[in-house]
Amino acid sequence: MRRKELIVERNIIKTQLAPAAIGPYSQAVMVGDTLYCSGQIPIEPKTGHMVTEGIEAETEQVLENLDGLLTAAGMCMDHVVSCRVYMVDINDYAQINEIYARYFGVNAPAREAVQVCALPRGSRVEISCVAVR
Repeated sequence: MRRKELIVERNIIKTQLAPAAIGPYSQAVMVGDTLYCSGQIPIEPKTGHMVTEGIEAETEQVLENLDGLLTAAGMCMDHVVSCRVYMVDINDYAQINEIYARYFGVNAPAREAVQVCALPRGSRVEISCVAVR
């Protein structure tokens, strides 16, 4: 397969503040002033182990992983303009929202939240985001 020349300059974000990519993708990509963060699951970056102590702990780890990507790009949660939340059980929605609200507060970003049949490594929640400087 022949690759076309890149039209836009991309800065690949790679950090130990979030889990290493477990497939052929980047942890995050900066294009201009916009950061695109790949979906994060509850893997603890230092150990590589999944957090499995309940949906609250899993959601907190996911958001900590996103915060690590934002930090590596010189940003913070206030820069997030959009999130996608994937959950295996829609009944976890209220608990996920409770943790999510702690990280984003009253100026929360736009968001989609959907139930899916499965997530990587048996995760119960995955969140991706877009942030702008």
